[in-house]
This record gives sequence, structure tokens and C-alpha cells, in this order.
Amino acid sequence: MPIYDYRCAACRKRFAVFFRSFSEIGPVRCQHCGSDDVAKLAPRVAQLVGEDARFDRLSDPSALGDVDENDPASVARWAKRLGREMGEDLGDEFDEAMAEIAGSGTGEGSEPDPQPYAGGTSNDD
Repeated sequence: MPIYDYRCAACRKRFAVFFRSFSEIGPVRCQHCGSDDVAKLAPRVAQLVGEDARFDRLSDPSALGDVDENDPASVARWAKRLGREMGEDLGDEFDEAMAEIAGSGTGEGSEPDPQPYAGGTSNDD
């Protein structure tokens, strides 16, 4: 029972299609927008890596050499790489959030810039 991953060229969303048998495999439409302009993605391959080895790679300071904490696009690339390194598929929502952060410098619901303290006291007691 094959399961194939596809990416839609129209809406750029990723989705999976389950076929009951190899003989059922046929044309596929995007589950999100209905477009038939989809491409089959390479199958995911799991690499067995121990947790210690994974944390060693993540804690290596040279892995942060290309991250500029003042550049949202750089931080977004690092976050995506971190997710892949941990073996997690963070999904389309994460990819969209990182693209938004990289493009605008902030994410939805981000905190406003801090305002200077104006002084004074509160007597709401």
C-alpha cells in the first residue's frame, strides 16, 4: 500500500496520497487547491542517529557560524535546519511562519517594540 508525497506547483503545499495498491496509482490533484500541476517528491529516508550524536552536532559552535541573529531570514533558515536535524517534520505551518518572519522581520503575534518607561506611580489600590 504505497503512500506518496506530492507538492503542488500552484499553491506550493505539500500533501500525501494513499493508494490501496500499486495498480491504483494514477493522476493526482492537489488536496488543497484542486490543481493537477503536482510533482511527486522523493521519498523520505530515515537515518538512525543516536540522541547523543544528534545533540553533539547541534551543540557544535561551528554550526552557528552562518547564523546572524539580527537577520530574520538567517534565523529562519537555522530554525528549519534545527527541525530537520532533530528528525521532525514541522509541517507547512512552520514553513509558512518562517517564510513570513524571513520576509517581514517579525512573525504574526510578535511582541511590539518595548517602549521607554514614562515614570509615575499607579494608585489603583
